[in-house]
Amino acid sequence: MMKQALFALGACMLPLTVVAADGATLYAEKTCVACHGPKGGKALLPSYPKIAGQNAAYAEQQMKDIKSGARANGQAAAMKGVMHLVNDAEIKVLAAWLETLK
Repeated sequence: MMKQALFALGACMLPLTVVAADGATLYAEKTCVACHGPKGGKALLPSYPKIAGQNAAYAEQQMKDIKSGARANGQAAAMKGVMHLVNDAEIKVLAAWLETLK
């Protein structure tokens, strides 16, 4: 528990360049790119959201809600199948990175 708290605290203090690099890597590795496009601005299907520039707090909460099953409407079913690939710390990094995109 203590290690997780220290990791979370350290993650909050990371320079933006580290978050950006980690976010871009996670985005590719966790298959986000397959449906949301290379930088979140050109989704595979018109019904999938463009997520580039999305507010980080909002994106983080949506991903957590889809993962937990609290959100089960719309395209949540498609996302539910991949949300097991990310943990809460990775969700936070992804959300922060998405917010930096135009």
